[in-house]
Amino acid sequence: MGVFYEAIPTSMRQWILDQKVFWVATAPLSAAGHVNISPKGRQYFGVIDERTFWYMDLSGSGNETISHLLEPNNGRITIQFNAFEGPPRILRLWGHGRVLENGTDEYATFINSHEVHTLPGSRSIIVVDIHQVGSSCGFSVPFYDFKEFRPVLNDFFEKKRQKFEAGKLEESMDRYWAYKNAWSMDGLPGMRRGLLAGKTEKVAPIKKMVGPLVPKRYQDGRGIAAEIVSLIAFLSFILGLTLAVYGPALVELAQAVDVSRLRNTIARVSS
Repeated sequence: MGVFYEAIPTSMRQWILDQKVFWVATAPLSAAGHVNISPKGRQYFGVIDERTFWYMDLSGSGNETISHLLEPNNGRITIQFNAFEGPPRILRLWGHGRVLENGTDEYATFINSHEVHTLPGSRSIIVVDIHQVGSSCGFSVPFYDFKEFRPVLNDFFEKKRQKFEAGKLEESMDRYWAYKNAWSMDGLPGMRRGLLAGKTEKVAPIKKMVGPLVPKRYQDGRGIAAEIVSLIAFLSFILGLTLAVYGPALVELAQAVDVSRLRNTIARVSS
């Protein structure tokens, strides 16, 4: 039986911090966009208070979460934990996420104030402002014994850092982000540093989809291309400005035309 809360119960805080893996779910506003689910390993996360959760977002080949959170009027995110030992439990945190990108003042302030040990592959801190918490049974989730964390990702970016510091400029994280993390698979912009590096260093982004369903351009939540929405807004602005400036004159002209027509009609009837 599911139980809902407005905030993280005190009794569940330590259980959350003890978990070895969790899942992050986001989606674009467009109905044609793709829902994303990402597993997160290692304990690079924390609970600031009963309504605030954070995790360190490590670099990878995808960039869906950041793109969805940065999309205007979006920001929706769900965090899910599962119990793989002890009593069964599924815990979900619903909220809106904020992206503190590596290199920004917000990122530096957060890691300093919360004493977060960052890694060479860290691209952002995701802060989730929670508005609902749900706990359900998870009776069908199997038991698993934890063995160890995989070191592959951390080792990869540590070696990349060493190569860059040794003088290989092509190994910079900004070039990596420009290649893999500048755009989502649906065409939403992602990391700002990646977008900037792509322009300044002329790094073409990786192709992320294949086949006939590859989107040619992103569409907003109503299925209308963003360019069309912008055009409609612009034309509406021009129309409103025209009416504001020439409205009185147009009203007088319309009234004059109506009076002239009325006179002609009376003349025809009288004759």
